[in-house]
Amino acid sequence: MFKTLAFTLALAATPALAAPSKPLTLADVPKAAGPAVTLFNGKDLKDWDAWLGYADPALTYKRPPVAPIGVGAQSADIFKVVVEDGRPALYVNGRTWGSLVRRGDFHDYHLRLQYKWGKGRWAPRETQAPNNGLLYHSHGAPGAVWGTWSQAVEFEIMTGSIGMVVPVGEAISTTTDAVDDPALIPPKLRFTPGGRVQTVQGGTGNWNVEAYSDAENPAGEWNTLDLYVLGDRAVHVVNGVPVLEVRDLKADGRPLTHGAIQLQSEGAETFFRDIVIEPITSLPKVK
Repeated sequence: MFKTLAFTLALAATPALAAPSKPLTLADVPKAAGPAVTLFNGKDLKDWDAWLGYADPALTYKRPPVAPIGVGAQSADIFKVVVEDGRPALYVNGRTWGSLVRRGDFHDYHLRLQYKWGKGRWAPRETQAPNNGLLYHSHGAPGAVWGTWSQAVEFEIMTGSIGMVVPVGEAISTTTDAVDDPALIPPKLRFTPGGRVQTVQGGTGNWNVEAYSDAENPAGEWNTLDLYVLGDRAVHVVNGVPVLEVRDLKADGRPLTHGAIQLQSEGAETFFRDIVIEPITSLPKVK
């Protein structure tokens, strides 16, 4: 998750708000407009590019005078293919922060994947909520954001905040509807249909909007994420429950409508599997 160090520390001390009593529902789910494509072949990472940030992840938000690790053999320990629960999985170690980018320029799609947490937790987040991220519309130089990630829009994968939106990079912004929630860390915004219009931008005080509810399964279980993207709009769905929708995705003030798929390494062991994408021509409705 992209945030300042102050927000990182605050997040560890702030309890998550209980889920709203009335869950949102998904309607008019689009049918695939073409064949599905598997992004993870279960054998190797030949279609993926790895990048590692700083050898000491605690330096990530401090603009250090040292260079990130970048591309190198060390990434094989952070990103690899393993067998988990009897099936191939993409393993993200989390000890060194970085990104794994699936090559391709994707637009107008439904992306589905499954994830579950491993047991590993590493400094400087060893006592905080396990954290990772599904970043879409990724573009630009690797490591351009805090020496560690490419610019993108983030579908947050962090316990208590699955589906939160975070613009990754100072050039990235998005708009949604939200209400004030004093239980959250600044900017204390929670997605709510019918809320007031809010634009959030990377690298500013308005750096995220929290998911409507917490739909994550208990620790140790697999979770299914569905990301629906059409042009500069998107819907985030967790275990079949819609938790956020965004619009007016932008990079440098221009519509952001396509890009690569990026997975984070950010302090927690994570397993991914069944990463499949298919074209769509409409978005589902959130009610």
